[in-house]
Amino acid sequence: MKVSPRWLASSAATFELDEGRVGCAQLSHYTATFHEWGDGPPLVIIPGLAGGVELIAPLARKLAYHFRVIAFQLRGEEDPFVLRRRFGLSDLVDDVAEFLDWQHLERPDVLGVSFGGVLGLECAMRYPHRFRSLSVHGTGARFESGIIKSVAGHVLADYPLPSHNAFVNQFFQLLMGKGPQPADLVETVARLCWHTDQSVMMHRFRMIRRLNLVPRLSRIRVPVMAMAAERDVLVSCSSLQDLCDHLRCVKFMKLPRGGHLSFVVDPVGVAREVINFSEELE
Repeated sequence: MKVSPRWLASSAATFELDEGRVGCAQLSHYTATFHEWGDGPPLVIIPGLAGGVELIAPLARKLAYHFRVIAFQLRGEEDPFVLRRRFGLSDLVDDVAEFLDWQHLERPDVLGVSFGGVLGLECAMRYPHRFRSLSVHGTGARFESGIIKSVAGHVLADYPLPSHNAFVNQFFQLLMGKGPQPADLVETVARLCWHTDQSVMMHRFRMIRRLNLVPRLSRIRVPVMAMAAERDVLVSCSSLQDLCDHLRCVKFMKLPRGGHLSFVVDPVGVAREVINFSEELE
């Protein structure tokens, strides 16, 4: 699959990782590859359910004009065989905290996208003083049932899916919001998401399928910004409302473009909101 030169020329975003600094953090249960961009105050990005660091690279580059951006691969992203050893959401939260310790980061700003936002919220609840602030994108207080979510869950669980199937990959078009997106962009996003093994996607999906954060959100002491696009088909308005209603210090930002993957569709706009939120806290 080839990305056209025309699309690359017209887009400020690039998914290549070769411009950043790369390293490996030796954590207790796996070796976490991480990438860094820019200089400045530290901002750690926790990737989502699929696509890993590559999918958030365009956003990371925009944030690197203001921050030293550090993004790391979650457990299982590069080695699906780790699933042979049972681990759950709490273990991934411990990975986040251990990665911050490994990087000698005392109170960084943290940004979690989608599944990464859940990890960020869980980490802020368990370790109340580890973050300076937390921004979450495409994350609600719970994962509610619905046709799209149910179909996604059943398909991932029961059927081995071909990554090159055009019909299957139209699901990514749906996640990118209203209106047709450039075909090359949709194909690139689909290709990057399928870099994550399907068994790893399903394992992460099961972790949050019945999760309800509402009873514990009051434990979070740091300022939180919740970002969501109107066309996000995976996070309902009521789930977002409950998230905001039960946090002590929260700012809600409605994103004008994109859907669940609006950080891909409009990385400039999302980066602007994160930078503004950080500056408001100074």
